[in-house]
Amino acid sequence: MLDCRSFALWKFLPRAGLEPLVGRIWPPDRMFETYWVEDAFSYLDRSDNNNTTIKNDNFSLLNLCVYSIFHQTFRMLNVRPLHKTMRNACTDSTSGFPLLEELCIATTSYSYMTDKELWDILFGSTKLRVLDLRGCSRITPLGLAALPCQELECLFWGQYFSSSIGLSTPKKGLHLLTQKWNQTLQQLDIANQLFSEDDLEMAMSHLTQATDADTLRSLNLSGTRITPPALRSIISQTTSLNYLNLSSCRYLPRGMKRIYRGQEDIRQLLDKME
Repeated sequence: MLDCRSFALWKFLPRAGLEPLVGRIWPPDRMFETYWVEDAFSYLDRSDNNNTTIKNDNFSLLNLCVYSIFHQTFRMLNVRPLHKTMRNACTDSTSGFPLLEELCIATTSYSYMTDKELWDILFGSTKLRVLDLRGCSRITPLGLAALPCQELECLFWGQYFSSSIGLSTPKKGLHLLTQKWNQTLQQLDIANQLFSEDDLEMAMSHLTQATDADTLRSLNLSGTRITPPALRSIISQTTSLNYLNLSSCRYLPRGMKRIYRGQEDIRQLLDKME
């Protein structure tokens, strides 16, 4: 089977006007194999590699990435990246993944994903709707706010597996995200993200400014510093909210720290707060 570099070269030569060299480099039997691979990949727009470790010249995933650089066919990608020194091969692309709609890089262990690496994947993904970053503790609000997608619907950014949960200093910048996506966000999970009380209050106020009050449907604030005023502002303005997780919220009174399911349950919570 062709490795990553060979496959990239095979794709490049005809585009550079050097097609005669193809027959000199690859014998006919391997040419048939390559055409089969290209035909199979041309129909692929989803990849779930959650149990795949990306390393060395793994044909099944790396050659797929090479092909997608030329055709930008991905719409959904679920992958668990591991830290490895990268070589400057098969990485240049001017378009990225313009059709990508869903990206899941959630992890149950330490995450090496940084703002730069996330940008390297999503710099051309203007159609992204779902972004799952659960466990990615090194991603920052500034990095997310810089992404080109303007109509994100689901952001899962809860920190469930970090050993430093509860020990971090207060964060800032969540309001940048709710301001950017307040018109489209349907699900927001920021469990155990230790944003400051003021930042959370500002972020919730941005969510209430959505033109359509029916947009937000699920909100996970478990383990955050959400305060009663900030909470009141969001649940009083969202008419379709049917899931609200307030477990382990230390800044809320006893009796409120639980999961609320259904609009009636949430409405009763609002009545208690008033």
